[in-house]
Amino acid sequence: MGNLVSIRGLEKRFGDFALRSVDLSVDAGCVTGLVGSNGAGKSTTIKSLLGLVNPDAGRIVLFGEEVFGPVAEGGYRRVPAADYRRCMEQVGYVPDTCPFPSALPLSSIDPLGQAMHTTWDSARFNRLMGEFGLTGKKTVKELSRGMAMKLSLAAALSFETRLLVLDEATAGLDPMARDETLDILLDYVSDGEHGILFSTHITSDLEKVADTVVCIDAGRGVFDVPKDDLRERFGIARCRVDQVEPVTAHCKAAGDRVLARRHAYSVDVLVPDRFGFARAFPDIPCDPISIEEFMAFHIRGEEL
Repeated sequence: MGNLVSIRGLEKRFGDFALRSVDLSVDAGCVTGLVGSNGAGKSTTIKSLLGLVNPDAGRIVLFGEEVFGPVAEGGYRRVPAADYRRCMEQVGYVPDTCPFPSALPLSSIDPLGQAMHTTWDSARFNRLMGEFGLTGKKTVKELSRGMAMKLSLAAALSFETRLLVLDEATAGLDPMARDETLDILLDYVSDGEHGILFSTHITSDLEKVADTVVCIDAGRGVFDVPKDDLRERFGIARCRVDQVEPVTAHCKAAGDRVLARRHAYSVDVLVPDRFGFARAFPDIPCDPISIEEFMAFHIRGEEL
């Protein structure tokens, strides 16, 4: 496996908002989940990767080719547009709103795809449309949000890509349709040659498919952790108030950053090794942690 995407030190300022030194990568055969609050900088990061936003600084390497970075004479710049388009031909993008004109009949999308992509696979597109229930004489504007997302996904999967970039692609889908979509995504990366950057607020989807989870908050990278490490090693210690001090001392002695969330009569503490913690404090419950809880500790937690 190798890097399909490597973003380092990405910076972009919009008025009062600033993206500050964000790092992110997507490996072949893997799904990188991108999480964070609304306005955290996830969309700016994605648009910078796709060439829809011009960053102020940083380095973007796509399929081994530096497409944005520093130049010898100072400053930063993108590669020529033709070279960028060549890289983008290997990227399927599913935005949070349907990209097709609202009055476009569904029957017109296949010929449109053939005109746009030299590697367009009509048979695959029509098969996916059937599997997604996108048949009949409807236009794009007649689709529900969930069905419009299925349409965007079908189009993104119908030409030869190496990378899928998904921005809330499962939003609006019912649970069964979400599971079917996640199965398609897992199949896409199963050959070890394709990768996915998956930005979503539905962290339960990332529990099922992500290999790595990256969190951005207020324009800064907060964490970048393998999902299996997050789920298997970290835990939440359910402490009484009088237990917080020895727990904090134990964690700091191991060189760990201590994050906590306070409640009326208790304090939850994030511990990086719940099994080691259970041996040291057998009387304090320590539960496995979810991606959503891990994110809450890092965004809303208190450092002790």
